[in-house]
Amino acid sequence: MISITWKFVVLILAGFSISLGLFMSYSLKLPPIVIGLVLIVALLAIVAMYGSDRWQSETDKLRVKMTNGQQPIQPKTYDPKEITGLPEPVQRFFKAVLQAGQAIVAKVELSQHGQFHMNETEDKWHKFTATQLVITQRLGFDWDAKIQMIPFIKVFVHDTYLLGEGTLQASVLGLFTVAKMHNTPELNQGELLRFFAEAVWYPTSLLPSQGVVWEAIDQHSSRATLTDGKTTASVVFQFDAEGLITSMRAESRCYSVVGDKLMFMPWVGNFREYSVRNGMRIPLEGEVGWEHPEGLRLYFKGEITKISYEFAA
Repeated sequence: MISITWKFVVLILAGFSISLGLFMSYSLKLPPIVIGLVLIVALLAIVAMYGSDRWQSETDKLRVKMTNGQQPIQPKTYDPKEITGLPEPVQRFFKAVLQAGQAIVAKVELSQHGQFHMNETEDKWHKFTATQLVITQRLGFDWDAKIQMIPFIKVFVHDTYLLGEGTLQASVLGLFTVAKMHNTPELNQGELLRFFAEAVWYPTSLLPSQGVVWEAIDQHSSRATLTDGKTTASVVFQFDAEGLITSMRAESRCYSVVGDKLMFMPWVGNFREYSVRNGMRIPLEGEVGWEHPEGLRLYFKGEITKISYEFAA
């Protein structure tokens, strides 16, 4: 029904645009080039509305599939006894961000805005807005972003981890796919790494009871490892004196594919501006980039504008 309705709307609006152009041509005596530009803008706006609606419909289906797979969580609340014996900076972290009896996060919905760097060959940042859904049992997330390239032109992006499979898709206007990868071991690990690194927003997912294994490194860093099915991800977290996570680093994440050759590179993120949400301290700002031999190159700078939780019941 949605596609039929939109086909009808597009035809009506396209007809209206052409009629408007003819009216302007004969009644207002405008130059043909002006009329042509008006028609192009009008038709582009129609295509953009259609693309956005179709993309949102697919997003809704994906997220219903994700939430339908939620599983029971045990335990349902945080007991400080659980962190006994963990590396000292990890104990500081949980003492800083959680209170005894904190309910375990089951689902997260958040909104973001910020800047995204699309091409490393040019120093240009593009504004983006995004929503994200995270499910902690079974593990999964979907990041749905709209990146503004030029006026009236946005690239729509899905970055997803579901049922142990990663998906990365980019489409101009939500209609014309320019990149799509799905369910390769390298992509699956990369998406699990993202879920893991972003657990600072849902910190109960970093508890040992939720499957995380912590390994001591020094007084300000520890390695965390998480396995989901056939995929394992490890991240080194850095902690400040208070115990808050300030950065993360994954030693090797798939960076690009050149022909048949996969390129891997260290993946780094920084976190700041901690605030209390539903009894948990989480960072509201962050940046992410690739650690090249010549130094860190950021590609993401974002801020959480809204976040809500559902907890184990």
